Amino acid sequence: MAVPSAHEYHWQSLARLPSGRVYHTLSEVGGQMYMLGGCDAAGRPCSTLELYSPEGDRWICLPSMPTPRAGAAVAALGKQILVVGGVGEDQKPLKVVEMYNTEEGRWRKRSALREALMGVSMIVKDGRALAVGGMGADLLPRNILQQYDFRKDVWALLPPMPTPRYDANTHLLDNKLYVAGGRQCKRPVKAFEMYDTDMRSWISLPMLSCKRSYGGVLWDSAGRLCLLGGLRQGGGHQTSKFTKNVNIFDCNQGMWLKSDETVPLKTKRADFVAALLRGRMVVAGGLGHEPSALDTVEAFHPLKKKWERLASMTFARCSASFIVIRDRLLVVGGVNQVY
Repeated sequence: MAVPSAHEYHWQSLARLPSGRVYHTLSEVGGQMYMLGGCDAAGRPCSTLELYSPEGDRWICLPSMPTPRAGAAVAALGKQILVVGGVGEDQKPLKVVEMYNTEEGRWRKRSALREALMGVSMIVKDGRALAVGGMGADLLPRNILQQYDFRKDVWALLPPMPTPRYDANTHLLDNKLYVAGGRQCKRPVKAFEMYDTDMRSWISLPMLSCKRSYGGVLWDSAGRLCLLGGLRQGGGHQTSKFTKNVNIFDCNQGMWLKSDETVPLKTKRADFVAALLRGRMVVAGGLGHEPSALDTVEAFHPLKKKWERLASMTFARCSASFIVIRDRLLVVGGVNQVY
């Protein structure tokens, strides 16, 4: 497949959200984007569910979630969207699980988690959702791995992760669930582990090269884990610093590429949009060494082995949610003022 040139990417302003939002969750069903919950301008978790139709470029308000929440984990299977955990109105983790049927337009309460959790990571495999880690009401990370059966409405415990964590990055390749990074008590962790769904066992992989938070995490078209930029944690009395480093793990070789085999970003940044779009890694916005959010965009050219500038975002922002639907990168909400 030919690699698109930088000039083939452009931004388009779409219909504005009904209200400002951050820490919301996006999901796709049938080429339509669903936006669930999040925090409003006052920082309160909300219960709203809204549908964005790319064809009509319009937002449609749908029946609200029974439980207001922000930062929920979401998994879509067929016409159903499963919503798990997150932060409730009292700013504490939730154990409530709810499911929305996009055809019926109805919410149903499902079997709750064993305990209230936020920062859960979730993916779908063979008609079941796998929920990884999380942080409990005691603010401690969990090493729990849970499996939800959509048909039976039952949660089952699977072998726990070696490393407790929340906000981990998860990816499924065939029968292998990769879990990279995450946090423990607000501190980033370097742990990188893989769960074999056939063998039902965990394997520890070579650790991430450094402790970083708010970086971009992508799996490229070759099935390699790519860690981009972020805020690198300082050691001792050193302060954390923005970085433009890129680290790549080759699953076939089972090792991290050497630094001279990777190409750093053009701009040091964290808390940005990172997506694989038409075969190229694209990063946009975020925070850097500027007094306000960034609007700059760059994309990696795999043949030229370099990052190229793309057209800037219409609105500078960080902490945005994003999703790729039919070769379009949709960037939704976020924050554009830094105090």
